[in-house]
Amino acid sequence: MTLRGMGIVAPDVLSAIERVPREMFVPPALRDHAYENASLPIAMEQTISQPYIVARMTAALQLTGRERVLEIGTGSGYQAAILSYLCRRVYSIERLRPLLVEAENRFRKLRITNITSKFGDGAGGWPEGAPFDRIILTCAPAEIPATLLNQVKTGGIIVAPEGRGREQSLVVIRRTEDGFDREEILPVKFVPLVEG
Repeated sequence: MTLRGMGIVAPDVLSAIERVPREMFVPPALRDHAYENASLPIAMEQTISQPYIVARMTAALQLTGRERVLEIGTGSGYQAAILSYLCRRVYSIERLRPLLVEAENRFRKLRITNITSKFGDGAGGWPEGAPFDRIILTCAPAEIPATLLNQVKTGGIIVAPEGRGREQSLVVIRRTEDGFDREEILPVKFVPLVEG
């Protein structure tokens, strides 16, 4: 797998991906496939995104190292682990408790200390931690909930898959003084954001 060959050129993003052992985030039976550019199933009918999509979403956040980032959908913890090398602090929410427990164990094994995670409904965001510099969703709402739009700072960026079924796009939303600018980047397929 060559992310550089696929157009991922941000050296900090490539370095973070190289530092995080993806095999730790996939089921033991799939470890031989950890470095293929494919999404893989994890527990509870969820998936770990393909490395290219993780890299593309991470690069779209335009991190400088100082940001507080909210992640909706901890899943295996892979995306949060990569973000942990690129920002000041990651706040990650997962609605499936067994996935959250496994992810937190992985963070401990990797000695990652700047991720704060909690069990909860991602659609509600993390009001007590808001506003955030960046928000990333690793699951697709039909459209980005207003609750999350309101939790990003002016000048901040939200990166998320949006849409239902086969009609999903990766979108980058920038909050401006006047509202929100949005850009669709590419078609994607993510598990849906389940509210509640």
